[in-house]
Amino acid sequence: MEVIHTVGRRKCAVSRAFVKPGKGNIIINGKPYKEYFVNDYFYTKVEQPLKLLNLEGKYDIKINVHGGGPNGQAEAIRHSIARALVEINEEYRTVLKSAGLLKRDPRQVERKKPGRKKARRRFQFTKR
Repeated sequence: MEVIHTVGRRKCAVSRAFVKPGKGNIIINGKPYKEYFVNDYFYTKVEQPLKLLNLEGKYDIKINVHGGGPNGQAEAIRHSIARALVEINEEYRTVLKSAGLLKRDPRQVERKKPGRKKARRRFQFTKR
């Protein structure tokens, strides 16, 4: 099997995953994923597709990610890994799809409108 290349997106983050058989190393932008992310919440998001299919330690994954914050990046990485696993074996699709890992989450931050404090929040009304 050669290297599988897939793209995952979430918010403003874009992740490219390169998956090949190996010992289970996950490298993000040249660092091990436990160094790249600061807490367990993001580790579990990155590992989620592998844990659902009991594939920890079977694939080496190299990831390039840019844009967005840590949460968006972790979810983009999760999306790209899930897509790569489906390319490796089509039978994984049912498990990953039922967990909602194959769908690109389309939610974006709403833009700020003129005359408002934030996107929807108005300035405080004063009667007198």
